[in-house]
Amino acid sequence: MFCDLVPRHFLAVVPQNRVIIPNKHGEKLVGLLHDSGSKEIVVLCHGFQSSKDYTAMSNLANALEKEGITAFRFDFAGNGESEGTFAYGNYGREADDLRSVVEHFAGENRVVSVILGHSKGGNVVLLYASKFHDTRNVVNVSGRYDLMRGIEERLGKDFLERIKKEGFIDVKNQAGEVKYRATEEALMDRLNTDMHKACQQIDQDCSVLTIHGSADEIIPVEDALEFAKIIPNHKLHIIEGADHGYSSHQTELASVVLEFIKSRLQLQDKSSTS
Repeated sequence: MFCDLVPRHFLAVVPQNRVIIPNKHGEKLVGLLHDSGSKEIVVLCHGFQSSKDYTAMSNLANALEKEGITAFRFDFAGNGESEGTFAYGNYGREADDLRSVVEHFAGENRVVSVILGHSKGGNVVLLYASKFHDTRNVVNVSGRYDLMRGIEERLGKDFLERIKKEGFIDVKNQAGEVKYRATEEALMDRLNTDMHKACQQIDQDCSVLTIHGSADEIIPVEDALEFAKIIPNHKLHIIEGADHGYSSHQTELASVVLEFIKSRLQLQDKSSTS
């Protein structure tokens, strides 16, 4: 509970413990636990082709630990240090990876009080809430509402026709090296992921905060406005001038996240003691 959080003056050095958690497919998920001693844990989920070491993930974990709130940032299967093969799409499997993390900490007598995701990770935490109904606090940072958009930028023009003909599309870097292969199955996974329907299935007592930058160059801010229309218990915060990675707005991002999380933990603490 919030009253169990460690006072800030005891937090000069907080160990970052490397934690390995098997997912339902037997792959080892690797994460870092910023353990302040609080029973509550905030789990941080990275975005597409990213990792737990992404700047926003690391900064948010550090900001939380300074406030006495334990944070856990981890790599989805096929990303970062975790086992598995990277796959385009994979929304459902990443929600299942998050489930494995939540169950692991429940087994350690800890409570995952908040799940937060950036970009694709924002979609994952929303999908998790719509599927498992065991979380009461979700932070969606720059998630994409319309998954039909943003594909051509990665896979190129006529992607649907090409992938149906060849069965896959190899995405290459500027040097011509293959970064990853998008299969038809993976593309269909993305196209069949209905964020509108999923968000309507999020429980009324699950509080969702959506944060988005007004200058997001990858996912338009309009997507955040769509989330605000359909999620039952929702707050929206637009950070003026922020791009997709909040490159010049890390402090403001952390401030907004902390305000929401601390208020929600305080509210839960009052409810549990009343």
